[in-house]
Amino acid sequence: MPLTPQKKILLLKPRGFCAGVVRAIDVVKIALESYGAPIYVRKEIVHNKHVVEELRQSGAVFVEELDEVPAGGRAIYSAHGVAPAVRQLAKERGLQVIDATCPLVTKVHLEALKFARQGYTIVLIGHKDHDEVIGTLGEVPDRSALVSTVEDVDVLRVDDPDRVCYLTQTTLSLDETRDIVARLKQKFPKIQGPPAQDICYATENRQMAVKAVAPLCDLLLVVGSSNSSNSMRLVEVGANSAVRAFLVDDESGIDPAWLDGVTTVAVTAGASAPEVLVQRLVQFLRDSGFQDLEEVELIEEDVRFALPPELANASRLTTISV
Repeated sequence: MPLTPQKKILLLKPRGFCAGVVRAIDVVKIALESYGAPIYVRKEIVHNKHVVEELRQSGAVFVEELDEVPAGGRAIYSAHGVAPAVRQLAKERGLQVIDATCPLVTKVHLEALKFARQGYTIVLIGHKDHDEVIGTLGEVPDRSALVSTVEDVDVLRVDDPDRVCYLTQTTLSLDETRDIVARLKQKFPKIQGPPAQDICYATENRQMAVKAVAPLCDLLLVVGSSNSSNSMRLVEVGANSAVRAFLVDDESGIDPAWLDGVTTVAVTAGASAPEVLVQRLVQFLRDSGFQDLEEVELIEEDVRFALPPELANASRLTTISV
């Protein structure tokens, strides 16, 4: 009789939390420990429902806009950043603000301001209505245009085709962004780009890991919430590599039918998904017959971001690492 193939899990690394997410979550936790509840957080601190619920139970109050925060209250900006109008409202309401914006998002904001001062029209590559995109566009709304597809570039009109630059949302698909940038360069030969790539190191590393294992697996499971851009991009990268790929918040989102006929399943997690959810999913797979586990590490991440200055003296912890 032929031997039954050993069912295997390929656990991708790096996966899960990036330095910016760890920093943002710790900002909320340290603020609660230092100042006590309630601490108000504008939007979801990171795009993961499990993280948000855990912090809510610890005393964080999540609001959509700052006018929901009592005058003089303490508020935290999410990792995705905010537009200047939000900062102005905070000032007018006398709020005590702690800024948890990811430093890599802040980098894009500063690039937008620099290009605007130099008289450029800024083409932002990103997804409409994403919190990060709203914040970046808000820096120089009168000099910015948003594109999400190559087709958007085709219909784009600017005041001066010789004074155009592009920036990107930090959590995009590398392949999709490459195609849009290529079209921009065709249409605007003198277009300028950022000094260094805007797509963040964690987004790139997780996408490259998926590409690396795609030829080795029958199924890709991505742990992350549906409003997490970088998690959704991992599913797209898998699908574009001819692998069946699904996004799940946790193991309860797995359809057992997905596992039929599968001998090798790859598992990764978006940059805002906690490791505990990954381990729960792995245990579910083991209970489903996938006993062989191999961790596949593409690159070692050792990135640290300092805490925001508003919290620098509130804790002995001055840097966050992943």
